[in-house]
Amino acid sequence: MLPLIKNTIIVGLISLFSIVLPMKAQSVDLSPELKIGGFYLGPQAWSFHRLTFYEAVDNAKALGCNIIEAFPGQKLSPADSTPFDHNAAPAVWAKAKLKAEGTGIKIINYGVVGFSSEAELQKVFDFAKVMDIPAITIEPGDPTPKIFDAIEKLAIKYDIKVGIHNHPKRANKPNYKYWNPKFILSLVQNRDHHLGATVDTGHWIRSGIKPLEGMKILKGRIISVHLKDLNEFSPEAHDVPYGTGVGNIANVLKELKAQHFNGNISVEYEYNWNNNLPDMKKCVDFVREQGMVNP
Repeated sequence: MLPLIKNTIIVGLISLFSIVLPMKAQSVDLSPELKIGGFYLGPQAWSFHRLTFYEAVDNAKALGCNIIEAFPGQKLSPADSTPFDHNAAPAVWAKAKLKAEGTGIKIINYGVVGFSSEAELQKVFDFAKVMDIPAITIEPGDPTPKIFDAIEKLAIKYDIKVGIHNHPKRANKPNYKYWNPKFILSLVQNRDHHLGATVDTGHWIRSGIKPLEGMKILKGRIISVHLKDLNEFSPEAHDVPYGTGVGNIANVLKELKAQHFNGNISVEYEYNWNNNLPDMKKCVDFVREQGMVNP
């Protein structure tokens, strides 16, 4: 693309962002053609956090995917170290959006996001709305009814889904409870269906929870999935390609289809950081193959 044309598009996008910011968000129409094996499947950009967002988008394409989940603070590009997130300037948002769309990749989710105030939470929703991101993944530091009242109100107002994320059980933080799917269910089960869980199967395994059992506990409330297969049930376990570990991924995928899950699955691979693309490709191929066996 010629520099003049590219700059004109970016300026136009910035102007458009400024116009739409006060408006109510609309639901993002995702084509079934974006699916792989029956799922909206793509990498979590955190898998490439040693690289830039532009490179993560290119890697998503190299994996044969059509979507990506962005995370807060990733450097924008090899030529621009500005962090890409909800605190960035509209010019950064515009460049990220242009890169993704120009590569044929849809930003389908954004997380994991922490926030310290309702004002910052509002910024996250504004960002997601302008970027046409249909879901966000958060992990509130304070799981009180007041915080969840605010999350629910904004989720309904903006028509953006919110998944509560889980990290592993922490021996040094006994009050941390998100690792337990029953706790997350208790937070969302009586709230609007814009709220639910973003389940991380790897962190469940590290916490001693079988992913299939966790999925069944959260039936009907799963917004998105950070899908991982691990080599063993232990806090020190590491990622392996789907179907080669203890995660029972084939049956997890069957369960998600049985639940009529229509959110996104993020391939988050947190091992062999400098050369994880081949293993991630095996994960994508596994989901595609399972889709043929169990359409």
